[in-house]
Amino acid sequence: MANILVVDDELGIRDLLSEILNDEGHTVELAENAAQAREARQRNRPDLVLLDIWMPDTDGVTLLKEWSTGGLLNMPVIMMSGHATIDTAVDAIRIGAQAFLEKPITLQKLLKTVEQGLAREQVRQAAAAYQASHASSGVPASAQASASNGQDSALQVSQTFDLDLPLRDARDAFEKAYFEFHLANEGGSMTRVADKTGLERTHLYRKLKQLGVDLTKGKRAGG
Repeated sequence: MANILVVDDELGIRDLLSEILNDEGHTVELAENAAQAREARQRNRPDLVLLDIWMPDTDGVTLLKEWSTGGLLNMPVIMMSGHATIDTAVDAIRIGAQAFLEKPITLQKLLKTVEQGLAREQVRQAAAAYQASHASSGVPASAQASASNGQDSALQVSQTFDLDLPLRDARDAFEKAYFEFHLANEGGSMTRVADKTGLERTHLYRKLKQLGVDLTKGKRAGG
């Protein structure tokens, strides 16, 4: 489960979101203003941030821009507001927010948006791991993929691939990096990887063998 930072000046909202997310198994840290959010971000980078737009000291969009400018926006941020205009929401997405939730926030909408945010972050990390593992091979070409969810979110992921490869080979290279990432992240547990990737266990095992994935790597990484 994830470490989620909730930033909102309203005690009732903080308590409600904390209760819901804790029930889902997440670890939740709370901040009532931008100053506390900065401290929490510096102390331990969260896996995802739920950030209110209207706050008394520094508004959420300004804090988002501060993190983006300072190179600290390396986690998904979901903006929240009950009074923001469409222009404000669009500005936040343009700066780097992944999604926007309008208050009052429904349980279903909250959980769906958080789940999507964490899933997109896993894809970003897999792409980064792939890029790092192939950096020494001198792969020259780069491609940028953009993922979006209707009007809710926008995310750009930079990936390095050899674009001279046939499409099937390039796809296999990414899929191999994707599954290696999840194997390492889940300590080599095929059951958890199957659950994470949405594949039936037998299908997953055949897929890993087809891609030539070393099944012992994840177990070694997991201890």
